[in-house]
Amino acid sequence: MRIASIAKSLIAGIAAGSAAAVTAAQDNVITTGEGVTMVLAVLGAWGITWAVPNTSSAPRE
Repeated sequence: MRIASIAKSLIAGIAAGSAAAVTAAQDNVITTGEGVTMVLAVLGAWGITWAVPNTSSAPRE
């Protein structure tokens, strides 16, 4: 496993988790349901990022 794929996955998880956290914190209270939503957003982003491969830099014929 290369660093690029790990970094891509980490950034995707951080972006999804932070977007869910900002939305959840609008009323200054984070409920259990909102916490679960944040965790699922991070796990979903990691799963989708893992499933989609990076493109190769080899020229296509």
